Amino acid sequence: MEQFTHFVGLDVHKDDAVMAVAEWGRSDPRSVGRVPSEPSRVLRKLERLSAPDTTLICYEAGPTGYGLCRRLNRKGWKCQVIAPSKRRRAPGDKVKTDRRDALELARGLRNGDLTPIHVPDEATEALRDLVRCRDDSKRTERVLKQQLGGFLLRQERRSPHPTSWTARHLDWIRALRFEHEAQQCVLEDTLHAVEEAMARSARLTSQIERLVETSSVRELAIALQALRGFRLVHAATVACEIGDMRRFSSPAKLMAFVGLVPSEHSSGSTRRQGGITKTGNAHLRRTLVEAAWSYRYPPRFNHDIKQRNARVSGAVRTIAWKAQHRLHRRYAALNARGKNRQRLIVAVARELCGFLWAIGREPKLLAD
Repeated sequence: MEQFTHFVGLDVHKDDAVMAVAEWGRSDPRSVGRVPSEPSRVLRKLERLSAPDTTLICYEAGPTGYGLCRRLNRKGWKCQVIAPSKRRRAPGDKVKTDRRDALELARGLRNGDLTPIHVPDEATEALRDLVRCRDDSKRTERVLKQQLGGFLLRQERRSPHPTSWTARHLDWIRALRFEHEAQQCVLEDTLHAVEEAMARSARLTSQIERLVETSSVRELAIALQALRGFRLVHAATVACEIGDMRRFSSPAKLMAFVGLVPSEHSSGSTRRQGGITKTGNAHLRRTLVEAAWSYRYPPRFNHDIKQRNARVSGAVRTIAWKAQHRLHRRYAALNARGKNRQRLIVAVARELCGFLWAIGREPKLLAD
């Protein structure tokens, strides 16, 4: 086990960082000043404090990303990125400054009170950025479609087609004409924005398909597609956001990471559970809830699922088929008890995490 004698806390911002150091023992941490957040300047400051093999460094996860952590680790220093939501804060502490934050980080690092997060490699983070960009594009597309649909509803233009945003539905919108030129301008401009958003989402999806095949998460992304409700984008999202599934020692830890476990406030003999915690990764949580809707249907092995299962190992196929049966039974049982539809889908998504965990820990994911 590594023995560190100096524990450095960095309160990192866009242009600079405040540094504090706590030495091994019971002495109070001390502030060592403010330094530009460029890795070279931070390194120069660290070299004046101690040696790399006896120093542990940390800073909170934030908008500055993981670049500083990677640079320090490549130079031989040991750096961690800390989860801000896991930091302990005294209820009476009402003063927050950069200096105090750095001191508390150094003290908490020395005491072992901080929770480090998983830092993905640069290639996986790059693919994750692409997946999140596609997710942002779909949200923009959805908002634009809602705006156009609301405009047509106010003008009493109702589509003759049962399904919206199909090719026939778009052709019907393009053929619409309004008496007032201003309303015609609204229609044409919003429709153009919708078509551009749909084209952008399609481009990003095709780029994900191409780049996943050469990425480090390729095998996991292919294996996850054996599950019902997991096509390429959902599987790539889970693979990029989680990375190595083996870092979770149990399914319960993965469920907690996603934020799908119920909150609780219990005292004495009273036990109160509330809504899910919604901590952790929101992108991953939303993806799992979307996939969980597929399990309201009885288990089946259609042509599309057969094709996706042909690429994976027998053990993964067994887990995926077991998931269909168990999760559908779970949905049916909760639905028969009259549970709220959204709540029972979240319960199904929570159990779905267990099957993701089981697949991710298989030693062989793909077929020969």
